[in-house]
Amino acid sequence: MLSKPLLTIHEVADLLKMKESTVRHWIRDGDLRAIKMGRDWRVSEKDLESYLNAHANKPEA
Repeated sequence: MLSKPLLTIHEVADLLKMKESTVRHWIRDGDLRAIKMGRDWRVSEKDLESYLNAHANKPEA
């Protein structure tokens, strides 16, 4: 069983203060991993965190 529930596109967009269309674009382009459940997409918190970490600015050494 999942330890944390999967997030809907609406929940991801709300968390990040972005439009749902942007989140859908990330999923469609394969940048954000998501699971299709019926007609809807779900994103795990772990996959969202991985996406954000991969796209974060890297501090200069």
